[in-house]
Amino acid sequence: MPLSCATLPVRPIARRAARQLALLLLTTLTAACAVLPVPALVPAALSAPELARRVTVNGQDGPVSAAAERQTLAAVAAEGQAVLLARQLDTLAAQGDADLYRGNTARLLVDGPATFDAMKHAIAQARSRVLVESYIFEDGGLAAEIGALLVRRAAAGVAVALVYDSVGSFGTDPAFFASLAAGGVVVCAFNPLNPWLRPGYWGINHRDHRKLLVVDADMAFTGGINISRVYASGSFGSRRARQDDVLTSGWRDTQVALQGPVVGALAAAFADTWRSQGCPGALPAPPAAAQAAPGERVVKVLTSQPDDGHNRIYVALLAAIGSAQRSVHLTMAYFAPGADMVQALCDAAQRGVDVVLLLPGRSDFAMVLHAGRANYAQLLAAGVHIHELQSALLHAKTGVIDGVYATVGSSNMDWRSFADNSELNVVVLGDDFGQDLEALFRRDLATARPVTLADWQQRGWRARAMELLGRLVERLL
Repeated sequence: MPLSCATLPVRPIARRAARQLALLLLTTLTAACAVLPVPALVPAALSAPELARRVTVNGQDGPVSAAAERQTLAAVAAEGQAVLLARQLDTLAAQGDADLYRGNTARLLVDGPATFDAMKHAIAQARSRVLVESYIFEDGGLAAEIGALLVRRAAAGVAVALVYDSVGSFGTDPAFFASLAAGGVVVCAFNPLNPWLRPGYWGINHRDHRKLLVVDADMAFTGGINISRVYASGSFGSRRARQDDVLTSGWRDTQVALQGPVVGALAAAFADTWRSQGCPGALPAPPAAAQAAPGERVVKVLTSQPDDGHNRIYVALLAAIGSAQRSVHLTMAYFAPGADMVQALCDAAQRGVDVVLLLPGRSDFAMVLHAGRANYAQLLAAGVHIHELQSALLHAKTGVIDGVYATVGSSNMDWRSFADNSELNVVVLGDDFGQDLEALFRRDLATARPVTLADWQQRGWRARAMELLGRLVERLL
């Protein structure tokens, strides 16, 4: 069906295009050549005393006793795949990133409707504090509903703080944020485009790509979902996959709802952003959590930002892939991972690991799509299985490794996420949650188109030319 003014929702596409163009131009002018750090080779399994020394298990009140720590890890191992879990835990410890939070619940939320329903319910129940951090915060549709709800909670005496990225939210009318501030929401733009808006906080290439909602000390949400109208409908079902539908509604994305001690760690990550950006006012302390340990999930929080020296999310994922013995199943919205990550995936496949990538067949930023496809020939030749989702725009960033290392977050596998953005992922350890994410992965895979090496070698010259161009500019994307 040809597009017309009556059928094409111009405003969202225009806003997205403007945002992407502004970011690409600014990045081109300011990006420096960077080299991503490569972690050391995964060591042999740590001894029990060394592992115990490097692992810290936290509860609601901080680190737990050694006996409680052993009990926690034994319970996760008892879910199944104990040997695979031990190897991934060894790898986290060897990288110096094994501070874990026990006693949590972790629930997958698929697509926008389920996520926003859960988020709105949590906000409506807030007793003391709501913290919101989002790369994109729009001013219409579902996003406007969230904004109105934040104002209502502020009017009821709840402290509400919002950090939005000034490039990600480039298309949002500034009057919308002004209206939130007038309604009692404390609003802070991350690295404002206008250097005079908050002098001393300007870094045009450093963007806040995190998606985080924290309500009191009880509930947190994170993943790939921005506060945007593109999530008005779900991605599964009978909706016809026209190009305009794919780009403007029903995006395929994943969020995770968390309860338990990890909520405090996520609130601390928000507070770090708030302080580092010089946002106005001090954040109030939350009330006591309704439940100290509402569940059994063990969760790891991984944050990254450009001045860290090395990207913890990148290092952890690369090391986890390097440790994989059985499977690496990744769902990735923007895939332009660099030579080291591609080689890690190839190496895993060649040692017999089932490496499967679910990648987009369509994208709101086509050049990233072509940059990723420039790696297909090498990956397919090594035995990596690639599937492209056609029926919806894929925006999820998830992975499950050996069924026991499950990650959900904001970080894509591209240069911008690894080198330039502030990002946030959580890792849930254990077979139970791993099975949940595996089931979702298989559900998505059933609707995707497999890419074979034989078919890929037959692609035309135009596709090859776009891949070459994408490879040349991938550092700027």
